[in-house]
Amino acid sequence: MRRAVRRRLRACAWGLLLCLGLVRTAGASPLTLEAVLAHADQPHPELERVQAQVQAAAAERMLAESLRDFQLTLDASLRGGRNTVTHDYAADHLARLRLRKPLWDGMRYAANLEAAQRMQEARQLALLDVRAQRRLTLMARFFDVLLSDLQHAADTESMAVAYVRWDDAKHRAELGELAAPQLAELEAAYQALYVRQRDSARQVRESRARLAAAMNQPDNLPGELLDPQLKDNDRPLPEFESLLTLLQRGNPRLAMLRLHLAAATSRLAAARADDGPRLEFEAEAAAYSRTSTTRDSVRAGINFVWPLYDGRQHDARLAREQASINQLRAEYDQLWLELRQSLLETLNEIQHLREVERRAAEVEAHYRELALDRARAEYELELKTNLGTSMAQTQLAKVRRRAIEYRLALAWERLAGLLGGPLETVLKTEKETR
Repeated sequence: MRRAVRRRLRACAWGLLLCLGLVRTAGASPLTLEAVLAHADQPHPELERVQAQVQAAAAERMLAESLRDFQLTLDASLRGGRNTVTHDYAADHLARLRLRKPLWDGMRYAANLEAAQRMQEARQLALLDVRAQRRLTLMARFFDVLLSDLQHAADTESMAVAYVRWDDAKHRAELGELAAPQLAELEAAYQALYVRQRDSARQVRESRARLAAAMNQPDNLPGELLDPQLKDNDRPLPEFESLLTLLQRGNPRLAMLRLHLAAATSRLAAARADDGPRLEFEAEAAAYSRTSTTRDSVRAGINFVWPLYDGRQHDARLAREQASINQLRAEYDQLWLELRQSLLETLNEIQHLREVERRAAEVEAHYRELALDRARAEYELELKTNLGTSMAQTQLAKVRRRAIEYRLALAWERLAGLLGGPLETVLKTEKETR
């Protein structure tokens, strides 16, 4: 009878998953981690936001480059007026074509162009950083789905065991073999596990919705997922000091702030050159409806401009750029402290998971497997009826063991984000540049 009850409960749970659309039909390929991570480069609002910033930086560089281009303007007007000699009203129309070309402006052009180039490079690094963060988010959402499935299976097994105990207790209570308080205790235990099982069923769907949103496919909830082997969890882990050097050289956020500092320094140099002289070439061709000896139809020349006093505007611009540099230096120092701490915590987490928690989970899983084998043998001999409990505990041990492997994989991915790429690639690049 107990086996029949458990089969019915499992069938109900499987039917629930089918109704929710979370189990793929036969022949459908399960979703792999590699396929999910491929969406890190696919269109997504977060990625598109940074791409827009890259485009804006490219436009700023184009603007800086254009400051040395010639400018061609056309002025024209239809007008009339009274001549001071003849005192007659007459037309005084004109059309003027003017060309200007900057020749020399001290350090302005070079400094502004340098600042724009550094900002464009910084935005490109921001794009790399957001892709790394997207990979980490996608991986975390993928593992959340796998864990929710495992937890739901374990909760369903526990609920089935509690129901069997409560069902047996009702028959014993009818025969007068069990007191009412004991029956109420078993029913309360079943109800608590039922609530937990229903909550884990909700998590099954919600975790898939979060994964679909991370993949920018909110209307296409994934079904079956393929549990990855995660062989890279056991790769060698370098010492902290060597990784610290790689962090300082390869972290994209640190590199971005260094480029921001370089751009701010160039802007300061451009601001200092604002009060210096500049030269420009100017040529003009014009046509007038009223002739005059003071008007030229063609003219050309070189203009010399030197701002002598601008009401302390120059000093204000210098102070603003210097304050920006000071702020960026403080942000760089703060980020370095945070990244150093994050690197240390990531290494400690990897070591702790591999050396402590993984070992404890393996021991517990082995113990639960032995207990399950013993429970099966005793069940067949009708000596005990704790087979369901052993099966539920075995499921929970599996959940814990896989959760540790998922945490390890996420820690390695965070390390890759800190170093600016996978550890093997970063070490290879470092070796080649020496």
